[in-house]
Amino acid sequence: MTSSTQESRSTLAPIGESRPGSEWWRTAVIYQIYPRSFADASGDGIGDLPGITSKLDDLASLGVDAVWLSPFFTSPQKDAGYDVADYRDVDPLFGTLADFDDMLEAAHARGIRVIVDLVPNHSSDQHAWFQAALAAEPGSAERARYMFRDGRGTSGELPPNNWESVFGGPAWTRVEDGQWYLHLFDSSQPDFDWHNEEVRAEFRDTLRFWLDRGVDGFRVDVAHGLIKAEGLPDYTPPVEADSMGGEEPVPYWGQDGVHDVWREWHQVLAEYEGDRALCAEAWLPTVDETAKWVRPDEMHQAFNFPYAMSDWDATQLREVIGESLRAFPAVGAPATWVLSNHDVIRHASRLDLAGHPQGHGIGPKTESRPDPVVGLRRARAATALMLALPGSAYLYQGEELGLPEAIDLPDDAREDPTWFRTEGERYGRDGCRVPLPWDSAAPAYGFSPTGESWLPQPAEWAAMSRDVLEKDPESTLWLYRTLLATRRAHDLGSGELEWLDGYGDDVIAFRNHDVTVVANIGAASVPLPAGTLLVASDAFEGAELPADTTVWLSAS
Repeated sequence: MTSSTQESRSTLAPIGESRPGSEWWRTAVIYQIYPRSFADASGDGIGDLPGITSKLDDLASLGVDAVWLSPFFTSPQKDAGYDVADYRDVDPLFGTLADFDDMLEAAHARGIRVIVDLVPNHSSDQHAWFQAALAAEPGSAERARYMFRDGRGTSGELPPNNWESVFGGPAWTRVEDGQWYLHLFDSSQPDFDWHNEEVRAEFRDTLRFWLDRGVDGFRVDVAHGLIKAEGLPDYTPPVEADSMGGEEPVPYWGQDGVHDVWREWHQVLAEYEGDRALCAEAWLPTVDETAKWVRPDEMHQAFNFPYAMSDWDATQLREVIGESLRAFPAVGAPATWVLSNHDVIRHASRLDLAGHPQGHGIGPKTESRPDPVVGLRRARAATALMLALPGSAYLYQGEELGLPEAIDLPDDAREDPTWFRTEGERYGRDGCRVPLPWDSAAPAYGFSPTGESWLPQPAEWAAMSRDVLEKDPESTLWLYRTLLATRRAHDLGSGELEWLDGYGDDVIAFRNHDVTVVANIGAASVPLPAGTLLVASDAFEGAELPADTTVWLSAS
């Protein structure tokens, strides 16, 4: 790998400025922060907003354009904050609204935009609305905000249908008066009824609350949910299906009515100056279906999960890249690219595995364990391939350190509802959420000043701490910095892809602007084309590109 001088951090439009047709979100590299695992300033072992503020210089030096914060709202934390009790306040675990404002101002001062995570499919069962619903009678206005239904059977003793929770177990819970409420996730996360105008108005006001504070957009949790098929028909997912999607029509995912919600939200964002963005978490089986979420009057981006969940296979990757660059621009949206997030096995482990459905996780008793050396090499090559593609890209905290999945977490440390609702059958997502290592010699590797950490950190992560990698120009941290600086210098985000032939079935090769990209995904070395080496995902010698390696070349 060759290092390059860090370019000016951002060439995006200034915060608040709009450039029609070249909005910042079309080409941005966006860094996901999982607040409870990023940096802990208070010392309680849980990351917080002041901790994020203290590390913004590190993100600026990395070269990202924006950050996306997973939920930090008031919550009983049954699902790590994705069970929201108050959408317009900060949970004391993470700080205060003043801390949020300070963080936002500090990020904007560094040219970093801020996207916050909204969870509209469901609330916490501690939300004031749900508590009012429990106290109210069947058929009341309070219950109409949620999905309360009468049961089946002679006395309503059976749930309204056979739906299962994403986290395992039934998707219905019965209350004292005999009615049932729907929760596609944990029983502490009741689903809203999005046919209810009061629900829609409440969320439009929530959008304005955060937009008025200056946020640059929203990542929308379960954006393919919200609307359920009329009549709530029975549905049994295929064996080993991904928990958040399905190949055939699913009565609680991807219903047409959900697009009306996003058109309403689009109009709210249009009320504000600058380019505010909506990004969809929409788990859908094809790129073409995902593209429906980013039509011109709906959302602006959608996570490219078909790409994220692709195997380390050249044919599969070439196909999804080609389909993405056809389908998304066809509706006026950028293609987006992502390899890891807080819900999937980290790609430094996942790319040396096969057959692990989303949400299941891996742990001590998983039969097939990834080789950490092979996994990291493939992860570096995959990231170099991804960041050369036109469009916008998402990074997940810690991938710039080369962090693998934390596999050997003890059972009594796990917190993911999936682990408990499946009685240990699925490990869930704790392994990708372990707090970051910043300082190899400090308590909790610098995550917390007291040494507290809400999930235990693997001992081998000391060697992956940011302070260690900072000193090594061949480290994954420096690779990410070089990739981001070179991507910006050559304006790859706004480029066009031209496929290059003649490299064999196991190689992906293309040109974007003046950069030639060659990714060797096969087992044998391949000849390199002529050109000056800009970046290599791993060091090598000679004129042959080794397996599991990606290079960027400029014309000689």
